[in-house]
Formats: sequence, C-alpha cells, structure tokens
Amino acid sequence: MNIKKSLALGIAIIFLTSPIILFYQTSYTTHKPTIALPIRIACVGDSITELSGYTSHLQSMLGPNYTVGNFGVSGSTVSLNSSKPYIEQPEYTAAQNFDPDIVVIMLGTNDAHSYLQQYSGNFVNDYTILADSFENLGSTKQVLVVKSPPVYNNNLDLNPFFFAQRVIPSIQDVADQQNLPTVDVYNAFGNHSDYTIDGVHPNDDGAALIASQVANAITLDDYINISK
Repeated sequence: MNIKKSLALGIAIIFLTSPIILFYQTSYTTHKPTIALPIRIACVGDSITELSGYTSHLQSMLGPNYTVGNFGVSGSTVSLNSSKPYIEQPEYTAAQNFDPDIVVIMLGTNDAHSYLQQYSGNFVNDYTILADSFENLGSTKQVLVVKSPPVYNNNLDLNPFFFAQRVIPSIQDVADQQNLPTVDVYNAFGNHSDYTIDGVHPNDDGAALIASQVANAITLDDYINISK
C-alpha cells in the first residue's frame, strides 16, 4: 500500500469512528445530574449542630454558591426509643422541606445517655431509617455521615467509653452498609478537650474544626454538573 492510500485510509477511519467517540463523550457527560446554584446543605443534628456555630463557619468556608441550613435539635437522638428522637422533631420535616442537595447528619452523642444504652442494639437500624429518608428525597445528591466529637467527661450523664466503643463504631457500620461517605470529626478532635466548653459541646475553635472537616468532605462538584 502506497503512502497516499495509507493516508486516505487513515482519514476514513477517523471520520468513521469520530461519531462513536463523540457519542461516548456525550453519553458520559450527560449521565451526570445537573444541580443549580446555590447548593443547599441541610445540617442535621443535636445541640452540637444547633448551638455550636459550626454551620455558620461552614457557610463562610463554602461561600455564596452554597446555602447552609441549620436543622439541629438540642437533646435529640438517633434512637427511636428516647424521649426525643430526631426523626420525630419539626426540624426533621423542615430539613426535608428544605429540598437539600447535601445532607450532613451528625447525631449519636445523646445516645450515650445511660438510660439509652439498653437500646444500643437498635442504633444501626434507627440510624439507617433516618439516612434512608434523606437519601430517598428527590433532591438529595449526597448524604454525609459525621462521627461526632468525643465525649470527654460524663458530667452530663453521657458515658465517654460507651460513646467511643459502641456509638462511634455503630455510626461507621451505618456508613459502610449504606455506602455513605464518613466525616471523622471524632478523630480530628483527638485529645483536645480544650476545643469544648464542657467536655461535650464545642467552643468556637471546635466549631471551626467541625466545619473544616465537613467542607473538605463535600465532593459534589466531582460528579455533578453545576448550573450557574
């Protein structure tokens, strides 16, 4: 085959295969869902979410392309056997009505109360019900499961050892079973009880640390087209 024929054959192959390549690229890019700005983030949790100020830090870190909603409820639990299950609170309904693109769940601290330890066997199931209810929302593209900060003392009737040995591993079990990304605030705090006001509730430094961990975990841009 002479050079002219080889060149002609090469050009023909390019023209014949280019529609296939274009189709593949188009199919791949259009497969990703599109999300409009601002991206709505529902922060679900207990008093650490409601009162620490971490959601304000998160808003500042993420900037105007995000709207961060605080749906924390002091004293709320994952457990459906407590006197204040999060899923039964008005803020739970408000978080769903917020039509969140991202849901950040940081619960479990109050489940270390002594009277709730007897229900620890139900924790994973109760947490899964909560996570599923957000995953099944039409708007939600990402659910983040947060391992709450350590409990450094039991002055509030929260058992630090039970929290570390039962609650935190159970939160990881939920994330693994549901294939949800985990934000490990627990280990980020380490031994820094000075990041808390009372051994449980974060001070401003602790709140900023939580916000930075959550902000770093948000990877929505990696697999969603952003509509500006």
